[in-house]
Amino acid sequence: YCPNGSNGNNANNIFDANNKIIAVDFDGTIVRNHYPFIENPNNALIEFIKANRRRYIWVLWTCRHGEQLRYAVEWLKSEYGLEFDFVNENVPWKIEQYGDTRKIYADYYIDDKNCRIEEGKLIYG
Repeated sequence: YCPNGSNGNNANNIFDANNKIIAVDFDGTIVRNHYPFIENPNNALIEFIKANRRRYIWVLWTCRHGEQLRYAVEWLKSEYGLEFDFVNENVPWKIEQYGDTRKIYADYYIDDKNCRIEEGKLIYG
């Protein structure tokens, strides 16, 4: 699903393949809620995305689908004027490079469930 048409391409979006791709989760990240409700928006994150809208390629990366996904996308647009370049789909040049995989390719992922390994320890958040 892409709010801007097939593969995110429209007259308003000119993508630079050199720009970094950032995938952002919705539930628990853009909104701190209890699915399927949309409440308690993360205003700092929303403002960061808006301020850096053209600096990066933004992918909304969520388990939502169907009506719940459409509602979330419409809510972001109507409440915050925020639109993502792609929604639950890879950018076209990565599809050409790797095929159309189920995993969303990104240079960075913003997610409430993230963790990393540092000095042999699992670090959350």
